[in-house]
Amino acid sequence: MKLFAELVSRLGTSTKTNDKLDALKDYFANADSKDKVWVIAIFSGRRPRRAVSASKLQEWCVELTGLPSWLFEESYHTVGDLAETIALLLLENESQGKSFPLHYYLEILIKIEKEDESVKKKFIVDAWSTMSYGERFVFNKLITGGFRIGVSQKLMVNALAKTISLNPSVIAHRISGNWDPVTISFSDLLSEQGISQDFSKPFPFYLAYALEENLDELGQPNEWIAEWKWDGIRGQVIKRSQQLFVWSRGEELVTEKFPEYAPLRNFLDDGTVMDGEIICLSNSQSDQIDFMPLPFGILQTRIGRKNISKKQLMEAPVGFIAYDMLEYEGSDMREKSLEERRTLLEKIIRSINQPFLRLSPLVEFNTWEELSKIRSHSREIGSEGIMLKRRNSAYQVGRKRGDWWKWKVDPLVIDAVMVYAQKGHGRRSNLYTDYTFAVKEGDKLVTFTKAYSGLTDKEFSEVDQFVKRNSLEKFGPVRTVKPELVFEIAFEGIAASSRHKSGIALRFPRINRWRKDKKPQEINTLEDLKKMLELYGK
Repeated sequence: MKLFAELVSRLGTSTKTNDKLDALKDYFANADSKDKVWVIAIFSGRRPRRAVSASKLQEWCVELTGLPSWLFEESYHTVGDLAETIALLLLENESQGKSFPLHYYLEILIKIEKEDESVKKKFIVDAWSTMSYGERFVFNKLITGGFRIGVSQKLMVNALAKTISLNPSVIAHRISGNWDPVTISFSDLLSEQGISQDFSKPFPFYLAYALEENLDELGQPNEWIAEWKWDGIRGQVIKRSQQLFVWSRGEELVTEKFPEYAPLRNFLDDGTVMDGEIICLSNSQSDQIDFMPLPFGILQTRIGRKNISKKQLMEAPVGFIAYDMLEYEGSDMREKSLEERRTLLEKIIRSINQPFLRLSPLVEFNTWEELSKIRSHSREIGSEGIMLKRRNSAYQVGRKRGDWWKWKVDPLVIDAVMVYAQKGHGRRSNLYTDYTFAVKEGDKLVTFTKAYSGLTDKEFSEVDQFVKRNSLEKFGPVRTVKPELVFEIAFEGIAASSRHKSGIALRFPRINRWRKDKKPQEINTLEDLKKMLELYGK
């Protein structure tokens, strides 16, 4: 745990990519083999489930420190992070006991998940008593499920590649799929044999960068294909060893959540892997395409449910929009050109001829100006914009510049006033950076969304000072503030919602800019939002 805490500290205080890469290389060169497996798991999203509630951790900390509960709460609100608050309040133990490796703590947490509270309390309190501040901090983060750090899986893969002399793309493939950090060894995880034994293993996804450069800089339009960008869940459909597997981009095996795909087990040949979008489809069509996607909010009604009812299958029918072929007849197709892969994909989908399996339609265009005009109508068919892919491109690993670009439609925007503020987390734990916004409805203000990104550090500091000077009421960590600051809120989509007071829910809301040129009386109205709902919602 000590070595892992040192790694987290180095990563958390580093701002340069090379410094973070060196920290990871040093860790993989010196750590226990089982700890290496757990670090790969943690940094690729495979954390153990929460074994102890946050309220119990707080209760045990109060008991150990002798602090009154109200003082703990005040400390928590000031720090803004439970794991850090507990680590700070517990006194350093000068006669620390033996430092156990990372896997020791994580595997015990898994074992005691269903044990009595007394067993959990003894383990955690004993662990706290032997740890330094840094070790307690990361230990608490792992317990609460709040472990987040600014390191991409790609960076971790590159560090591993420099440690064990394997190609990064090979490592990325070998650490994907369905493996258990408790039972697998470091050597088995990264061995070629592991891939041959796990028929479900997906390929690492190829991700596009947002298009920021001038279209003319991409070269001739005929070197590219354009597709619509869909708002669903990126996924891979895999048929191997007479079994069907469906993986999300987050490397979650979701086969059972989408029973609509079950017939593909009979239709697809062994050794087939397709990349595409998991999305809800309606029976209607448009002039441009022969299907119409349903809003992401409808797909959300299926996410996270263990059992799907007949009603949900009818109200949120899931389809698969396929746009790439990664494996064909058991052969890896990723180094083939996109045109070659697309030809095979068209052949397979045409032969299957099932309404839930659709080929991602191409957007026909001759000039960049023509494509720009087409893109402006994306929302009319439920699309987020355009995907641009070079015709001769291979299917790469992770996010790469050059061959794949996403060109999203401009966001919707609305002017609103800030009415509530709350302190942020991490480096923003001492600043009010989480805001709730409202629009007008007659003489009243109606809250409709929250946002906590989009401002510069300087602007966040200015807003923080405003909140501290203009707080009206206090509700735990939340402050009601004078409705004076106006912001332009950007969002990708809008939908009706019975869960929100405004009756409206936004997709990916964020602060677009601080409207210092506008007064609160000039903000938009709830009626304006409802008109947007009519135009762009479903």
